[in-house]
Amino acid sequence: MATFEELIIKWNWKPIRDCPGRYKMFASRADLVPEDLLGPEVEVKTFNVPAARDTVVVASLVGGGGLISYKRADGSYLHTLNTTEGFERKLIDLGIEL
Repeated sequence: MATFEELIIKWNWKPIRDCPGRYKMFASRADLVPEDLLGPEVEVKTFNVPAARDTVVVASLVGGGGLISYKRADGSYLHTLNTTEGFERKLIDLGIEL
């Protein structure tokens, strides 16, 4: 199972400005699907919500936090890695209940 600590070390993330506890993956990795980052054993859930123009793909991580990815119309992804606090805050913003 994936943890926040494993993912922050393994992949290239940068903090999202004015969003404490949230990190964005560099755009050059938009070809990766969430399962590429997390492995096949992590459950991902897909949501279409009014608060996001793109499909939202969410996975909780072992020990807290989670991955929130946005699947764009062209099939590319924007991946965000979130601490426990950042994950909870963003899920509320999106209106998603896990």
